Amino acid sequence: MINHHPDTRLLNEYSSGTLPLAQSVCLSLHLNYCEQCRRTHQRLQQLGSALFEELSPQQVDDSLLRTVMARLDDEQEPLRYQSSGNGGETDARPPLVQRLMHGDYEDLDWRNLSKKVRVSRLRTGDVDNEFALYRISAGASIPKHTHRGTELTLVLEGGFSDEQGHYEVGDFIMRDAEQQHTPTATQDRDCICIGVLDAPIRFTDWKYRAVNPFLKLQAS
Repeated sequence: MINHHPDTRLLNEYSSGTLPLAQSVCLSLHLNYCEQCRRTHQRLQQLGSALFEELSPQQVDDSLLRTVMARLDDEQEPLRYQSSGNGGETDARPPLVQRLMHGDYEDLDWRNLSKKVRVSRLRTGDVDNEFALYRISAGASIPKHTHRGTELTLVLEGGFSDEQGHYEVGDFIMRDAEQQHTPTATQDRDCICIGVLDAPIRFTDWKYRAVNPFLKLQAS
């Protein structure tokens, strides 16, 4: 059962197409798991369509029209959630994740953050937000940290806990600069989750503070 969801502001920005791409992909993956948020998303889209239809037509010049048409021609297929269509159930690994990975977990370029925490950064085309998979060994933790910006997390496998709660597959978590936490994987299995950052994290544990000046955002 999914207990943690994006707030209405994020869902509204996602529905209107104003959410940054990497954050939008993360939220889209949550929709792959969460029927409740899918229904909210559909209602927001319907509301947006109704409001759009009430707008008065506006005349545009030829230059603006050509610009809009050129952008439509260049528009790539959007990244959307994909459910399995099997009674609302989904595959263990959503199709969108498979597309971004181009293979299996073991085929990725994993980098060690510590002996029991590894990260593999994936390309979304978003130059302002880092999109990465984190693999935390059973019972291991990411050192206590806060954020210079916003961090979105989505659990894909296993689960983890921090100072604010416990999270399982499909749960969506948002943290900001006012919050600090120590994500710790469950004791029985590894946790694999997606993390989206718009700024580097900042370690608050004294043993790791020395590395803070060297932490850089890697977005693409």
